[in-house]
Amino acid sequence: MSTEISIEFFPPTTAEGADKLRTTCARLAALKPAFFSVTYGAGGSTRERSFATVRDITAAGFEAAPHLSCIGSSRDSIRAILQDYADAGIGRIVALRGDLPSGVQDPGEFRYANELVEFIRAETGGRFRIEVAAYPEWHPQAKSPKDDLLAFKRKVAAGADAAITQYFYNLDAYLHFVDAARKMGIDIPIVPGIMPVGSFSKLARFSDACGAEIPRWMRKTFESYGDDAESVRAFGLDVVTRLCERLIAEGAPGLHFYSMNMAGPTTEICRRLGLAA
Repeated sequence: MSTEISIEFFPPTTAEGADKLRTTCARLAALKPAFFSVTYGAGGSTRERSFATVRDITAAGFEAAPHLSCIGSSRDSIRAILQDYADAGIGRIVALRGDLPSGVQDPGEFRYANELVEFIRAETGGRFRIEVAAYPEWHPQAKSPKDDLLAFKRKVAAGADAAITQYFYNLDAYLHFVDAARKMGIDIPIVPGIMPVGSFSKLARFSDACGAEIPRWMRKTFESYGDDAESVRAFGLDVVTRLCERLIAEGAPGLHFYSMNMAGPTTEICRRLGLAA
């Protein structure tokens, strides 16, 4: 049975970026992903651009899964967004707590993602398939691994259908997390998030900010290449492909690619995995 994939985009900031993303989307559509997800800025700061990207994806005949973060939002605003998505024929949502925009103190009427999931279910029943986030290396703000697992369990109990993890490069972190979740009675699919490596410097900054570990052997190898972009790219492709191979062998229910709005790396990894047409 072929491994199901999904692919994430972020909303472009310019008309030129939107045109490029349409081309990228068309190229990645050849991989036949189950859906394309679209991120949503802190406090809904990219709401209109995110929705425009979702509309472009659906207009092209593909399934879109908009991210929806609740922190800093009211029930009325979330209700209006859900109606917009329903009217647009959207059938899937990635429900997240999200981050408050810098300088904003009011968390709004939602504090946690499980409250958003519960609200979506109360308002719309089974209208949407709901994906939530999971953190194999633990959420940066979690007090302990157990607290993080309990937060995940609350999202599942509220009505989540599946989870997508933060990206990682340590297979054991994912396997341990899934095993711990199963022991807590969590039985939804937990899809590993995959981050192809383009620029190591960008990856390092992003990983340090979000709590995703780059194993020392990887970091040192990337650093040894300096400004040799081709060697960084080649090593990154090898490492991520091998990780995906091992995840598939371990029975992962799919692969979710953080594309960074680029078609090349995800396409090449899927080609190596035998997932490309």
